[in-house]
Amino acid sequence: MNEIFALAIVAVAFTIALVIIVQHFLKKLNFNESLMLQGELKKQRQEFFIAHRMEAYQRVILYMERIHPSAIVLRMNQPNMNALVLQSLVLKAIRDEYDHNVAQQMFISSNAWNILKNAKEETVKLINVAASQLGNEASSNDLATAVITLSAEINPLPSEISIDALKAEFQQLF
Repeated sequence: MNEIFALAIVAVAFTIALVIIVQHFLKKLNFNESLMLQGELKKQRQEFFIAHRMEAYQRVILYMERIHPSAIVLRMNQPNMNALVLQSLVLKAIRDEYDHNVAQQMFISSNAWNILKNAKEETVKLINVAASQLGNEASSNDLATAVITLSAEINPLPSEISIDALKAEFQQLF
């Protein structure tokens, strides 16, 4: 009887040990699966953000190119327009394009976004300074000439500084 009792105790102990070992391996397997799943999610998240970050840098650099003072006044200028109308159109275009790109700040650094905002504000100031130097009867061509002349005196322009900073940051990231 003692032998049967001892055998039963050994069988129960073996079963308990087996259950503990199986649980340990299952926990380890679940932990490894969890790590693999976390790694896969991180990889997918990075792929998503890398594509969007690249697009964001492209878009904000394009924005800086589009609001370059010389480029924007030449693009917006139309015959028989007065300087005040051109000034209004240029400032509206700068604001509208900024508003269109405001979500890009999620994908670029705060420093880069601040550089972009400063470049936008300095470009607006440049347009306003050029317009303030003209008389009430000035044509849009007069304003375009004044903006181009004033832009030539500032080297580098805020938009050019911003483009260089954005490109440098982009190259560091990728």
